[in-house]
Amino acid sequence: MKGFVTRLVITALGLWVAALIVPGIGFSGWKSLIIAALLLGFVNAIVRPVLIILTLPITLVTLGLFLFVVNGISLGIVAWLVPGFHVAGLWAATLGALVVGLTGWLGNSFVGGSGRIEHIHRLEVRGRRIDE
Repeated sequence: MKGFVTRLVITALGLWVAALIVPGIGFSGWKSLIIAALLLGFVNAIVRPVLIILTLPITLVTLGLFLFVVNGISLGIVAWLVPGFHVAGLWAATLGALVVGLTGWLGNSFVGGSGRIEHIHRLEVRGRRIDE
């Protein structure tokens, strides 16, 4: 449960950063931001795989670049469902999804499976591993 809450907060922070950086993305309050982060997790788990299968031919033709558009569509669906969270168009949604993905990747790299911050530096000296 702790890991779920940690990842929810990371996604909400990603949406907040996207609202700061990308013109056309905004939210009315923290409540709508948290609801949008929660719903984005469900959309990514349920709707996005269906979209990926349906758009597989165009994704193959574009060598995978269409997946950015699929991520933008997922963010657009969230904006359509959550009052107080808005995205101006597909390009804003695509750029916002890219920002949310990058911040999520960065944030989740410091979080272990239990939800605790578990980033460990490992140093090898002459073939021996030393944990810091």
